[in-house]
Amino acid sequence: MKNYSPLINESMKTKKLLTVLTLMSFVICSGCKSNDPATNIDNPNTIPTQNTKQARVELGGASGFAVLAGSAITSTGATSITGDMGLSPGTSVGGFPPGILVGTQQTNTVLSTQGKLDLTAAYNDAAGRTSTDIVTLSGNIGGLTLTPGLYKTTSTLAISSGDLTFDAKGDANAVFIIQVASSLTVTSGRKVFLSGSASASNIYWQVGSSATFGTTSVFKGTIMAMQSITFDTGATLNGRALARTAGIVMAGNTIVKE
Repeated sequence: MKNYSPLINESMKTKKLLTVLTLMSFVICSGCKSNDPATNIDNPNTIPTQNTKQARVELGGASGFAVLAGSAITSTGATSITGDMGLSPGTSVGGFPPGILVGTQQTNTVLSTQGKLDLTAAYNDAAGRTSTDIVTLSGNIGGLTLTPGLYKTTSTLAISSGDLTFDAKGDANAVFIIQVASSLTVTSGRKVFLSGSASASNIYWQVGSSATFGTTSVFKGTIMAMQSITFDTGATLNGRALARTAGIVMAGNTIVKE
């Protein structure tokens, strides 16, 4: 009589091996799915097109500032700012030099004081915008493409698990307004892209508390924050950093007014 024990043992080993491989594949695939930049569990991958066109947010005396703060401005490292830098009513400006300012510094001058007044008006204008086809966003908006119109969130907003694109659909005058009820966070290395003739000067971020930009992140648009704005090492901005009541902290950043 033949001894089938070795064959049975080998068969059982094979089944165990296949089971282990299957489980490993499931775990690996699950991990890949969660890190896929195109996957956004907070918002639909396709954002509805809006028919209501938004007018530009008039910045008045704040329009000439690349950086405008309320309490203090602090920089470390080789920060470069193209555009005016203003502070009102605070008095503390540090880090220039070694930081480079291609523009004028306005500390409690007529220009910075008026700029802060006009920033308040612009902030309130953006916060008060409404439309019949406004799009509500939530959580992480990384991986999305936004078309012209008005967007809002009732809480915090982040660009984290992917990059964000603004598509003007060929209209160079198209306006984007994003109402953020609380904080705005861009994690390290994340980028904002422009397509379809979109312009950074027509993108407005109204932030209910503070904004933070991670290391080497790339951002576009005018940030109007109620409180503070913080740029981690190497973060860049094409637009304006405007903080109403608190300070702006920079660390070897490049900020170009647009």
